[in-house]
Amino acid sequence: MFSDNQIYLASRSPRRRELLRQIGVRFNLLLMRETLGRPIDIDEQPLIDETPTDYIYRIVQSKANESWKRILQRKFPLLPVLVADTIVTLDGCILGKPKDVVQAEDMLKTLSGRSHQVLTAIGVGVKDKVQVRLSTSTVQFREISEREIRKYLAQNNCLDKAGAYAIQGMAAAFIVKISGSYSGVMGLPLYETAQLLEEIGVELFPR
Repeated sequence: MFSDNQIYLASRSPRRRELLRQIGVRFNLLLMRETLGRPIDIDEQPLIDETPTDYIYRIVQSKANESWKRILQRKFPLLPVLVADTIVTLDGCILGKPKDVVQAEDMLKTLSGRSHQVLTAIGVGVKDKVQVRLSTSTVQFREISEREIRKYLAQNNCLDKAGAYAIQGMAAAFIVKISGSYSGVMGLPLYETAQLLEEIGVELFPR
């Protein structure tokens, strides 16, 4: 068991923080530096002919490695670090975070009336080892009118969300059904997260 049964969470997502608290995990935030003029830590551009599964495994592995480097550089206590990444795929194509409202509108029009997949991978890094788990869910949207899309985007900030929507918000009204993990679609599959943390010695239900 690790000191104080705690981990680092390397994510800016408030949803992931809420989900970790839901299963009683104690964590400290470990945020990557994002300053103007500084090179990005991880290039999240898909590689040529890279499948969605290969892509998300690569990104999570990279996030975990960079996070562990940051722990060592800052001489923080050596606790496990949890990272995650979520992508939306349709017909094998990755729909990432939209660059602007126009692209967000195009994404929602593309998803309207169809089923798509949401892949969320989690990784836990301990020293030079990273373990990864993948959750894949299928989400079916009803037909969404252009008026509904414009109104939704006007009332919701979707530029930081894969596929331009958040399942826990107003977009829930668009969803016919989900096959898979609700928490995974939110951004942190709790079943896989709990399994992985317990495997490395983090107790979710300490005595």
